[in-house]
Amino acid sequence: MNSPPGTMPSGPAGPTASNGSSAKVLVIDDSNTIRRSAEIFLRQGGHEVVLAEDGFDALAKVNDHDPELIFCDILMPRLDGYQTCAIIKRNPRFAHVPVIMLSSKDGLFDKARGRMVGSEEYLTKPFTKEQLLRAVESFRRAPV
Repeated sequence: MNSPPGTMPSGPAGPTASNGSSAKVLVIDDSNTIRRSAEIFLRQGGHEVVLAEDGFDALAKVNDHDPELIFCDILMPRLDGYQTCAIIKRNPRFAHVPVIMLSSKDGLFDKARGRMVGSEEYLTKPFTKEQLLRAVESFRRAPV
């Protein structure tokens, strides 16, 4: 099976998948290390992963891949995470997609600002595999 560029095929989930169902998850982060860590953790959980290295890249991939859930770094060049989230949430086609902000800062202001632009949750980096997979299970939408 060939996957579109920037995506990883979802293969056998293995023992870490909680219910056997796979979600398509977009991870937006300018750090290659964070993107790769999130990709590995999510794939181990049986999920399909699309990666974007900044907000502009993410906007194209949201449109092309229709993710069920988005993890978005806050501090990125050109278009930061708050701006990226706000643009995604203003589009009626994607307003329902949960966005979880990622940041190395754990400040009240950052969390409040994330909520103001429409994010559902806030994870502090470095995150664990369990935190990432728990967030996917908590926020993904049930198939209609």
